[in-house]
This record gives sequence, structure tokens and C-alpha cells, in this order.
Amino acid sequence: MQLSAQRRFERVPWGLLFAVLLTAVVGIYNLASASRPPSAPMWGSQLLYLGVGLALVAGVGLLDYRLLQRLTVPLYVLNIVALVALKFFGHKAKGAESWFVLGPFRVQPAEFMKIGMVLMLAKYFHDDDRPGAPAQGFLRLLPAAFIALFPTVIVLSQPDLGTALMMLFTALTMVLFSKPTAPVWVGLGVAAALSLGVLWNDYVREQPEGDRLTFVRHKLKKHQDGRISGWLDPTSDLRGTNYHAMQSKIAVGSGGWSGKGWMQGTQTGLRFLPEQHTDFIFSVFAEEQGFGRALLLLLLYGAVLLGSLRVALTARDKFGAYVAVGISAMLFWQVFENIGMVTGLLPITGITLPLLSYGGSSMVSVMLGIGLLVNISMSRQLFSS
Repeated sequence: MQLSAQRRFERVPWGLLFAVLLTAVVGIYNLASASRPPSAPMWGSQLLYLGVGLALVAGVGLLDYRLLQRLTVPLYVLNIVALVALKFFGHKAKGAESWFVLGPFRVQPAEFMKIGMVLMLAKYFHDDDRPGAPAQGFLRLLPAAFIALFPTVIVLSQPDLGTALMMLFTALTMVLFSKPTAPVWVGLGVAAALSLGVLWNDYVREQPEGDRLTFVRHKLKKHQDGRISGWLDPTSDLRGTNYHAMQSKIAVGSGGWSGKGWMQGTQTGLRFLPEQHTDFIFSVFAEEQGFGRALLLLLLYGAVLLGSLRVALTARDKFGAYVAVGISAMLFWQVFENIGMVTGLLPITGITLPLLSYGGSSMVSVMLGIGLLVNISMSRQLFSS
């Protein structure tokens, strides 16, 4: 037993944990500037959330691997119940009913639903894997589509478009990892082409104003429509829908190579940046630390993602491999979307930056994912597909 425990300890992904911890520490350092007076000093709370997260990493990492698989369905159902309960007991803020308020704490169930969805999809693909079975076709992917789309639609109805998109992209990544058949690839390609066609028709193609035919645009909320149109035409409505995006790009660009210095950012200090402690936290970092350190931060995220994928490649079975791929995809798409939106490359969707943005639900859910990766790595043995 002692030898077994020693071997499990040796299999801890120390490089991944170091990259995660260093990124989180950089985030707290950056948050101390983003939440400078007269704002409340949020870095202390974030430090507490990090401590809770590290305790969860240790706890989840030491769970019996078989117990983890048995808990998958109850955890998925529990997260669904929490999302539905928001309709009755949720706190509404900024037009979205996405939080439970528990005294001084706010809990966002959608953050934990992402983990529950990844676990459930991993269990389905693991259980559905049979020797000699054909590749994943449309019929075999129907249960996986339901597992992903059911909670995604609930999150979308809150409405929380950003989180719903992240869940969809994470699920699609796991589907692609399942080696789908050629018709599935063709179907996904056609869906992507149709999406681009709808975007072109609704926002780019010139049409008579009174006779305008749109497929999706007329169904979007006003602020969602404004974000897409502002993304496609960045110089339009600079005092309205494009104000936040423009201020963010000014902050990122004004940092230059070496930055203005910690707590010296003017866009941050004068409160021109919206949600500078959450959605636009990268803008604060880029303004004060500069392009060079922003690249180093991206390299840190790269180390986290590579460490996550390494866990997937060395997992003991396909359940662990799928979970690791799902966690990796979840982190990648959030980093990609957040940095893309604050630099003007993507529409603004209100997505936090993992380990840097302020928030207990965000920090704890990410650390739960890291704990799962630790558990998979400690239980690993190479398998052949």
C-alpha cells in the first residue's frame, strides 16, 4: 500500500499544478490593481477562493477513480436541478438570472454545469465504446447531443449567451475527439457554413431597410444585436454599443511593450474599463504590464493547456481521456474568447478569464477541473485505442 501511494504521488502532474498556481497568483496581483480604491479590495476574497480551490484539488485528486465515475450521473442531475431552481430562487442582475445569493456569497450554477456536462459526456463516450464498434455516426451521437444541449438551452434561457457558447464549443471538441464518421464531419462543416451565411445575410449584406429579411438578428436582444454589429463595424456607435470594446482596445494598446506599471494604468484608474475586475481583467494586465508580459501570461496558459492534454494522452481509460480533453477544451475556449473579445477580434460575450478574473464560482469550478486532471493523472496507465 505504501509503494502504491508513493507511485500515485509521483504521478501528480506537478508541472500543470505549478502553471495553474503561478497563473492564479499573477491574477491576484493584477486584481489588486483592478480593484484599487475607491473600489472594494477584491484580491483578499480571491485569495480565499484560491485556497478553497486548492483544497478541492487535493480532495478531488485523492478520490477513488471508480467512485468518480459512479458520481457522474448524480452530479449531472444535481447541476440540472440547480439550473432549473434559478428560475424560482435565482438573483437577477444585469438582465440575467444566473446566481444564487447565499449571504455574502454568490454562486453561479452554470460554472459547475460545465464540469457536470464534461463528466457526463465522458461517461457516455466511455460506456458506448465497444471493441469493433463503428465510428461515431449521427445516431450514436444523439444521446451525446442531448446531454450537451439540454443544459446549454437552460443556460441560454437565463439568458447567458457567453456561457452557453462555451458549453457548446466544449461539447463539440469532445465530439470531434470521439472520431466521428465522415458524414458527421460534413454535417458540422455545413452547419458552420450556414452560420457564416446567416451572419453575412443578417449583418453584412445590404438590404432595403424596410424590407430586411433576417434569420436570427430579429430574435436577439438589443444588447446582443449591438455587440455583433459593433464587432463587425468597430467605429460605429462609439458612445453606445462600441464604447466598452473601444475602451478595452485603448487600454491594451496603450500598454506598449513594457506597460505603464502596476496601479499606473489610466484606463483602469479612471474607470473607463467596464467590469475591469472580471470580463476585462486582461485589459488591465496588458495596460499595466505591457505586451511582453502579456505574451508570458499566454505562455503560462499554454503550459496549463499542454499539461491538461498530457493527462489526456496518458489516461488509464477512455473516461479519463475524455474528461481531460473536456477540461482542456473548457479552459481553451474561455481563454480564446475572453482575450479575443477584449482585443476586438471577437464579439463581447461576457466571458471571464480563468484564474485571472474575480469570482468564487469561476475560480472554484476551474480548480475542480484541475482536481479531476490530478485524479486522472494519479490513476493513469497507458491504454491502446
